[in-house]
Amino acid sequence: FTYILRCSDKSYYVGHTDNLDQRIAQHGGGIAGYTATRLPIILVWFAEFPTREEAKAAEAQLKKWSRRKKEALIEGKIEELKVAARKDWQAYRERRGKEK
Repeated sequence: FTYILRCSDKSYYVGHTDNLDQRIAQHGGGIAGYTATRLPIILVWFAEFPTREEAKAAEAQLKKWSRRKKEALIEGKIEELKVAARKDWQAYRERRGKEK
């Protein structure tokens, strides 16, 4: 399985596991590192893969995604996910200009 958790601080945690129920219980019990200080957590998305290697590869890919792309995936908005995958250079420059 590859999964996404929403933490209490609204951040997302992406992971993979062979036993989803057990792993979610570990996160919820404060045993797991990143999520231990961000309880409660909510499972917002998961997918099952035939092999652990495929689940790990999906985790690695999702960890590189922007928040916008993760939220489109979580909400099942495939068209929005496609749009989020394209870089909007004008909007990027405008955001960068506001940060300075």
